[in-house]
Amino acid sequence: MQYNTIRGTDLQVSAVGMGCNNFGMRCDESQSLEVVSAALDAGINFFDTADVYGGRGRSEQLLGKAIAGIDRSSVIIATKFANDMSDDTSMRGASRSYIMQAVEASLNRLNTDYIDLYQQHIPDAQTPIEETLRALDELVQQGKVRFIGNSNFGGWQIADADWTATTSGLARFVTAQNLYSLMDRRIERELVPACERFELDVLPYFPLASGLLTGKYQRGTEPASGTRLASFGERGRRAMSDDNFDKLDKLIAFADQAGRTILQLAMSWLASHSFVPSVIAGATSAQQVAQNAAAIDWQLSADEMAEVATLSH
Repeated sequence: MQYNTIRGTDLQVSAVGMGCNNFGMRCDESQSLEVVSAALDAGINFFDTADVYGGRGRSEQLLGKAIAGIDRSSVIIATKFANDMSDDTSMRGASRSYIMQAVEASLNRLNTDYIDLYQQHIPDAQTPIEETLRALDELVQQGKVRFIGNSNFGGWQIADADWTATTSGLARFVTAQNLYSLMDRRIERELVPACERFELDVLPYFPLASGLLTGKYQRGTEPASGTRLASFGERGRRAMSDDNFDKLDKLIAFADQAGRTILQLAMSWLASHSFVPSVIAGATSAQQVAQNAAAIDWQLSADEMAEVATLSH
């Protein structure tokens, strides 16, 4: 396994990260523990979860149980706050009062005394970014959080947050976690340039386009029961459009010509970007973990990257 240092930190993360969004939902407790064990065996040390995953808290609980008893410094735990954790919307957002409540709850569920990367899951239009950053800076000073990041922000929000943190002497976001894959490259328009300008690294989620980039879905057929696209309903059916399959066919042909699989192309293309220290991929079995971990050994050349960029446009 290759390891990369997130810019502005001492966090050395595995080039493939373990997305824990399936824990407590598509994976029960035994499956979740099996997946974490397989990830550790594969050299994966970066585990990304969120308070809302698994039905509000269950993913964090299962991750905490899975890593109990191992050297805490050997794993890097990332979690998130800001999404709705209550039916009445009273537990959400990025205000100071809620952050202080949310971090204690996450620490308790994870059974740890610090979080390596604490991420704001979604923007909060109701709270000034300065209030959010001051609260997060306080957590860093207290040692409860080592570094902070954001998720699902836009380019202007990256710029606003960095200016606010820099001018106020506060801890600054070091990562941006956003949807990014060969099937969805929209963040290249504004988010990636903003991250490059302000020296944030990008952590792609859904790198396999919910399984579309594994080759397991077929044009003109309904997604199999139990798959992620099947659970998405109409959104999943839209993902299986002819336009998407036309693009997919081109990418599969490119991978075939290189003696590789579409899974290897999808993961390695992301990992070949200098601003991507780790590609966050979910899994529901030890076999999937092993496949994902082995899929980034293809260092694409500049010419190959350019050709793939054209094919995936």
